Amino acid sequence: MFQKTFHAAHPDMMAGATNAQLRDRHVVSGLFRPGEIVLTYSHGERFIIGGAVPLASHLVLPRLTEPASLAGQPLLARRELSAINIGAVGGAVTVDGERFDLAPRETLYVPMGSGEVIFEGEGARFYLLSVPAHRAFPLRRLGLGDAKVMERGSLETSNARTIHQLILPHTCESASLCLGLTILKPGSVWNTMPPHVHERRSEVYLYFDLGEDDRIFHYMGRPEALRHIVMENEEAVISPPWSVHMGSGTRAYSFIWAMAGENLDYEDMDVFDVCQLC
Repeated sequence: MFQKTFHAAHPDMMAGATNAQLRDRHVVSGLFRPGEIVLTYSHGERFIIGGAVPLASHLVLPRLTEPASLAGQPLLARRELSAINIGAVGGAVTVDGERFDLAPRETLYVPMGSGEVIFEGEGARFYLLSVPAHRAFPLRRLGLGDAKVMERGSLETSNARTIHQLILPHTCESASLCLGLTILKPGSVWNTMPPHVHERRSEVYLYFDLGEDDRIFHYMGRPEALRHIVMENEEAVISPPWSVHMGSGTRAYSFIWAMAGENLDYEDMDVFDVCQLC
């Protein structure tokens, strides 16, 4: 049921890796196929990273096919999920018969134990993130107006951006999933400044709102041994707990950040000055 499985990476695996190997180990591409649900699996925090593009019909979240002992059970039997609409028009997600309209940039938090999940909306593009959960929290729709908003950076340093904290304890309860949307202001291209790591959580970025000829230079690796990956629109990248994560694009863009791990503390990070990086 998974297009690809990403294995946990040791820092030593960065040394000597080719650009193609870095992409193969960390970049999640091809998520948004018209008329399909595409799911990938990462051993980092057991993330499921996916996309759903329903077109004129509807798509149903598949049930488990592996391992054999769990085959046929709902995908969310022991998981929670977020579905955020990154499309240009609205769509809808129905959870066990309850329908939620999702405008562009709105997300739905779906709790553990949910059964049938249906995606609808021609022009809608749903980005999906799921992690294991230990209990069910309330089902909730969240718009940017529900988020805690943080203004960071400046135009002078090319990193003025608005951070919308969507799934965090002060906005929406979850078992381990944290999620937000960051939108760079026109003229800004740098994200996640200052760069940092958080050893107790893995993180996934999805870059979007880019043109066909635009690119993101995503930096990762140990602070003393940085590498970079060149990324296109609607590609995601998996950042291990030991890895710095930051990036710069050829124009302003948006990205969704999602974390899971040992805690839900947004501020749990070790910050590095750019002068410490090499």
